[in-house]
Amino acid sequence: MADTGNKKQKLVHTSGAPIYMETSSAPTNIATIKYWGKADAKWNTPINDSVSVTLNQDDLKAVTTVAASTAFENDRLWLNGEEEEGAADNKRFRACVDGVRALATEKKDDDGKVLVTKEDWSKMKIHVSSYNTFPTAAGLASSAAGYAALVAALALLFGAKEEFPGQLTSIARQGSGSACRSLSGGFVAWRKGGKKEDWSDSLAEQVADENHWPEIRAVIMVVSDAKKDTSSTAGMSTSVETSLLLKHRADTVVSQRMEAIEKAFLAKDFETFGQLTMADSNQFHATCLDTYPPIFYMNDVSKSIIRIIHVYNKWAGKIQAAYTFDAGPNAVIFTLEEHAVEVGALMLHYYPEFGDKYVNNPDFEKKIKDFKLDKDLLEATDKTGREPKSGEVKMMYYTSSGPGPQRLTDTILNLDPTTGLNTYKK
Repeated sequence: MADTGNKKQKLVHTSGAPIYMETSSAPTNIATIKYWGKADAKWNTPINDSVSVTLNQDDLKAVTTVAASTAFENDRLWLNGEEEEGAADNKRFRACVDGVRALATEKKDDDGKVLVTKEDWSKMKIHVSSYNTFPTAAGLASSAAGYAALVAALALLFGAKEEFPGQLTSIARQGSGSACRSLSGGFVAWRKGGKKEDWSDSLAEQVADENHWPEIRAVIMVVSDAKKDTSSTAGMSTSVETSLLLKHRADTVVSQRMEAIEKAFLAKDFETFGQLTMADSNQFHATCLDTYPPIFYMNDVSKSIIRIIHVYNKWAGKIQAAYTFDAGPNAVIFTLEEHAVEVGALMLHYYPEFGDKYVNNPDFEKKIKDFKLDKDLLEATDKTGREPKSGEVKMMYYTSSGPGPQRLTDTILNLDPTTGLNTYKK
């Protein structure tokens, strides 16, 4: 985990008891081979392997401050400025806090004096304040970023020491399955595990870091920033119970795709990577349709983006852009740096801007506005039936692959250093 240069600061509660505090940011990740369906609900483990691209925190991230003190009366959690009632009893929250605390080491000052023993940590209550810089619960893996940031910050706070490689990812997975993949940058695989009774072998490992393929880009079309109707947890449960296609996918299809896409990513073979990414997204949503009653995460705008991307690739004569949709209507379009402006301009043409800050990156916004799209391309994409219309896409993000969690300076806090109460406001 990167350290941005934590400064020393003595934090004391108004009661006089010390407060120990850390802040971490963590990225979201977008799966290219999807996880859908739990093998064991208690341990939050998957029925199949998955793999994802970690996105750059300059554009999308969760920022979490954790604090521990004997002065705190209860464990408390604030999300995006609002307190979550009953958070202390939430099994996912508890799994992360208690799991990381079990790996705690003693805390010493600069002179080697022990400030907190391993046993002392268990006597303290925990306050947590976390926020996302992108829409929550809209299908952009906000929970993955949030739980990864929580585990990363707790690991710093407690000085956690892993008993085996990847143990922290196995803890994060108990908060949100995909969170295990957000603890590393680049291209990250989540191995389903299952050979151990406690599922400790269900963990994430980095396939390639963010510097391996630096040309990878993502154009994200936020079709809806509203909370989705069917949560991922509820959707998975129903799919596992009713979808024969999901069982076939987990038993037969995913292992072959995992092997192929990991090879493609390491070889920087975008056409294979893109084809597998789109095919797996399609199959994931087919399992949702095969669920009874069916689940609909994509909408008509999502489908229009799919049609345009396929026409664009046919016009190019090769796969230059690849869409994928998680459990929501928002499109993540992977491409390479050399094609990113063209892809962005094409999206802007059919989904024009409205309001302020429609595109997150001003430089990219200027480039796509200035880019002249090929006449033959527009003639071909017009045949999809999509007519330019603003308002159906709320925002466009332009980003790249990035690193895992970052330790932030103690001047970046979501909690008051003297009360331990939330200070973050939207």
